[in-house]
Amino acid sequence: MTVTLNPLYRFETLVVGAANRLAVTAAKAVAESPGTVYNPLFIYARPGLGKTHLLMGIGHAARAINPRLAVEYLTLDDFVEAFHAAIAAGHGEAYRKRFLDVDVLLVDDVQFLTHRREMQAELLRLTDALQTANRQIVLTSDRPPAEIEALDERLIRRFAGGLIIDVSAPDYETRVAILRRKAEERRAGFATGVLEAVAALGIDNVRELLGALNRLIAFQAVSETPLGPEQARRLIGGEQSVSAPPEPRDEFSEFLSEVTATVAQQVDAWRTEVSAAILRWTGEGFRTGRLERLLEQDMVDDPERDLRAFQADVERLQAMQAEAAELAPDLAGSAGFRDPGDLAGAEALLARAREGAHPPPAPSPLWRLEDLLEVPDTRMALEAARVVAEEPGVRYNPLVIVGPSGVGKTHLLHAIGNRLTAGASGPVACLSAPELTGELIEAIDRDAVGAWRARYRRASALLLDDVHLIADKDRTQDELFVLFNLLFESGRQMIFTSSLPLAELAGVEARLRTRLEGGLVIELPPLDREVRERVAARELDTRFGNMDPELAAYIGSRPAESARSVQLLVQRVMEAAELGEGAPSARLAQGILDPAPAAPTPAGKPAPRSSGVVAPSTGGARSREKMVWEWPGIGDRVLEEWR
Repeated sequence: MTVTLNPLYRFETLVVGAANRLAVTAAKAVAESPGTVYNPLFIYARPGLGKTHLLMGIGHAARAINPRLAVEYLTLDDFVEAFHAAIAAGHGEAYRKRFLDVDVLLVDDVQFLTHRREMQAELLRLTDALQTANRQIVLTSDRPPAEIEALDERLIRRFAGGLIIDVSAPDYETRVAILRRKAEERRAGFATGVLEAVAALGIDNVRELLGALNRLIAFQAVSETPLGPEQARRLIGGEQSVSAPPEPRDEFSEFLSEVTATVAQQVDAWRTEVSAAILRWTGEGFRTGRLERLLEQDMVDDPERDLRAFQADVERLQAMQAEAAELAPDLAGSAGFRDPGDLAGAEALLARAREGAHPPPAPSPLWRLEDLLEVPDTRMALEAARVVAEEPGVRYNPLVIVGPSGVGKTHLLHAIGNRLTAGASGPVACLSAPELTGELIEAIDRDAVGAWRARYRRASALLLDDVHLIADKDRTQDELFVLFNLLFESGRQMIFTSSLPLAELAGVEARLRTRLEGGLVIELPPLDREVRERVAARELDTRFGNMDPELAAYIGSRPAESARSVQLLVQRVMEAAELGEGAPSARLAQGILDPAPAAPTPAGKPAPRSSGVVAPSTGGARSREKMVWEWPGIGDRVLEEWR
């Protein structure tokens, strides 16, 4: 599976500072002369520091310089998944050959090669082949090659033979520049000193920094007055500033002296190229009538264009066949997926496979956005919900709702989901983290993980409740990470809820947590007295049609951690009224919810004491404490003293 390059991840949109200057310079050199300098190029950094941005920037720049270059970007998980699918379908060799024709191969997150010997061998073979053909390979990781556990020494040597370079955390000046540029892109204006105050908090992760900016924008959108520096500092939640920036590194000047730009390109006769393509695709089982007709002509205007178009159609067929194999294995081997001249027929086959797939769980129609109470503490959350419903995937993606149990996170999640469903072109997936894990376990048990993935990859939005419950569930986190990247790159909305602050998510991988922090994180606080009173008033009005303000005020004064608890208090009063204890009122509620202590029982004559020996009707004395009265069997009907 090849991921489309994100159009926003270009060198032009990257803020360059002391922390990433060397890596950016190397990346630009590789884009200008792929395969001739720094091959392979290995970039490592902690999550959230721009590795993927750099990787895709190389792809965009290389294509801009030479549109004929074949550039492919994929994560290691995508590489592994597609390879296993190809092996299972008997197309392993074709999958290997596919990458040999790539001019620039970009592989993200190679740290997951840990203990994957088969994939390490495949990557080693591919690296050697690309280097021999002077084709570029660029890899990223969250750690240097030597620290990737159980990594083949031969791979470490191959990586060391190119250039290994790191990206460190951005300094204060770079953080300010990032915030200013992103605020300008969002057309958001702030008072003097606000962005500088946030940059001084020492947030050293770019995703978290952008998440903080999202929070500032969302808060200012619902605030009547502009944010000030001190208010922004309190809103983001930090007081510490960072130390002065480090001195520029001396190796930069040394590095620049090593950069060279030489581009070599070999052009064969067009008939030779077309003939070679016919042999290749015929060997892989595809019909090549289109190419054969080219050879019948004396002259072709642009044979390179025709070859690229044919290859693009073949890749489309391969993608459709892979999806069909996941949804309906009986259709995967159809000849309809082997003719690049009949894409319409292949699409019809794929549509048949999709019709048989089950849609993902949908949001509950019982929860609506209009039913949520808007008070000062919830205004920011509701405004963000409206923005997401109107512009899914554009402004706040992902949206993360944090708060204790019972404050309305699930209600808000499903309410947004219902709004999204009304205007969505595809299904909106809405479920809890335990349900996601349960579905995955069932899919693994049925050997249907591919079909399970396809359900969610077709979704127009993903809404996941209680994301904190994926802690320590490694396989679920792996699948969610891949799904997150896919949906994010295609601009589809994601919303998550958590009962724990993201910083306290123990057992959740940093690569996933930082992606959550890169969106807008909003908090729903516990219910105060005003909110409890309004919940009670609405519940009473719904149940009785005539709300008693005094009764609502009394119920609102009672301790309750959630709206559900308030509704239960109303339910108790209602049940008492239905049993004839009186009309619903504050007095009745007080008697039910806060009854007066019972009067003490007056002292009377002491009860006669007993020895505990009872005289049975058949005669004889039996002790209540030491005798078993009856045994089930007639032969066992004896009296036995408990020793």
